[in-house]
Amino acid sequence: MPKISVEIPGELLDDLDEHVGDDGKFVNRSDAVRASIRKTLDVLDEIDARHDRLDDESAESAADPADPAGGDDE
Repeated sequence: MPKISVEIPGELLDDLDEHVGDDGKFVNRSDAVRASIRKTLDVLDEIDARHDRLDDESAESAADPADPAGGDDE
């Protein structure tokens, strides 16, 4: 899995850390960031689908909330 480096404000990192760890929703920061990216991309796909800016396959994935991976099972 490729690694990336991102600079974020300390306040945003503090907010993220509140959701990470034994009492949080995520095991580690990487899991939290991946989940956030997936959610953001799903929302953007839904917006694009409403404005007819997606191809047919992407529009079907955005319209299917039961498919959190976006139809990329292969």
